[in-house]
Amino acid sequence: MRTVLFVCTGNTCRSPMAEAIARSLVDDSEVFVASAGVSAFDGAPTSSESITALESMGIEYDGRSTRLTPEMVRGADLILCMTAQHRDAARRLVSDDPELAEKIQVLDLDGDIPDPIGQGQDRYDAVAERMKQVIPERIESIVTQK
Repeated sequence: MRTVLFVCTGNTCRSPMAEAIARSLVDDSEVFVASAGVSAFDGAPTSSESITALESMGIEYDGRSTRLTPEMVRGADLILCMTAQHRDAARRLVSDDPELAEKIQVLDLDGDIPDPIGQGQDRYDAVAERMKQVIPERIESIVTQK
């Protein structure tokens, strides 16, 4: 089974939304989708604004935050990060194996996915909508792998 991992800071806003959107697009018998945060505290709830943004797209999500570990990076086939800083932090976790760097990428090739925390529901909705636009193309190679 192939694994896609989404990464942000605290794993309570952006990466859970990305995880849920990606899960809604894939056959979960073929692709495992997860998320983590470079500075996350294990077990924190997903923000209510993120849940609301997902529900407005008809997507259900129930998850808790998880801190990104080197083992998670090594075990994933593709790691998509919300910002270049997240990408760099994930790469530092496995700096002993430079070949892993290629599979750690930014989600949006046009720039960082901004953190919506504290900016109201409209901002969360906009971030979720942007992810909905870019995720299909970014995970296509994993989804279509045989």
